[in-house]
Amino acid sequence: MATSVRATGGGSAPPAAQPPGPGSGPGSRRQRAPGRSGWRSTLYRLDLKATPYVFIAPFFLTFAAFGLFPLIYTGWLSLHRVELGGSAQWKGLENYTSLADSEFFWNALANTFTIGVISTVPQLLMALGLAHLLNYKLRGRGFFRVAILAPYATSIAAATLVFAQLFNTDYGLINTVLGWFGFDPVAWESSKWGAQIAISTIVTWRWTGYNALIYLAAMQAVPQDLYEAAALDGASRWRQFLSVTIPSIRPTILFTVIVSTIGATQLFGEPMLFGGSVGISGGSGNQFQTLSLLMYEKGWVTGALGQASAIAWVMLLLLLLIGGVQALISRSNRSRADSRAARTARADRVRTKAGS
Repeated sequence: MATSVRATGGGSAPPAAQPPGPGSGPGSRRQRAPGRSGWRSTLYRLDLKATPYVFIAPFFLTFAAFGLFPLIYTGWLSLHRVELGGSAQWKGLENYTSLADSEFFWNALANTFTIGVISTVPQLLMALGLAHLLNYKLRGRGFFRVAILAPYATSIAAATLVFAQLFNTDYGLINTVLGWFGFDPVAWESSKWGAQIAISTIVTWRWTGYNALIYLAAMQAVPQDLYEAAALDGASRWRQFLSVTIPSIRPTILFTVIVSTIGATQLFGEPMLFGGSVGISGGSGNQFQTLSLLMYEKGWVTGALGQASAIAWVMLLLLLLIGGVQALISRSNRSRADSRAARTARADRVRTKAGS
């Protein structure tokens, strides 16, 4: 008992334990760890969220500089009277109303429409036929697939200059061949329909193979079971094409129609190069002047930048209208497809219940 009293300092209570000071003791690292981990986690989250925007920032900066700003500035110019080298004067909608009263504008709009129709319809029909042929097992399919894409890879200037020689009124090959069959020479450059048919031929030649490859890719995605079932039912290849292929690739056909229509609305290089010295005005009598050619003539020949900007915005509104029609047609097709699927599912359930 005495030993125990001496060991404890004469029976007095042991001193209370003092809390460790800041920065001392084994727990100091654990106290600093939350601060470090919080800073690192914040930096990690910032890096995780900001890095994608850094990667896509060059595109948006380029689009803002070369796409969005010119679009907004062109809209501002369309509301002003602007001459090359002069100051802008506010005119409101006067440029648009002057277009509505201009016979040159309506002539260019009509030419754009007719050239678009006579170039888009044959182009897409021939592309469908070529894609249907290439979809079957033919010898040299790879060669033909590359060959039909060669016109698309050809320069617009080279192709147009060659076709301009072919459609030459005096010594062109087309009039020579027509003469063999007893037809009179056609004034391809000076007549309205002759020039528009020649320009449409150039457009058709360049874009048929491109659309054919798009159709071919869509056809190869069609399940072979549908063709086998149609063959078992006795359907010929033509009937399979009409009843299986066309309905299966209808969205692709709609896409090519819209894209081709947009391209026809923006047609510029072919008519300008085909007309030569009078290509900007669309011929001596504006017989093949498109909206793009009229916009170029107003802006850089006449110098009326305000009117040219108004034409550009009218073209934009036309393209937006075409896109809206595409969206409505796509939604209508989707709703019809959903309703057919629902009817088929209900019929299957009824047959299943009747069989059980």
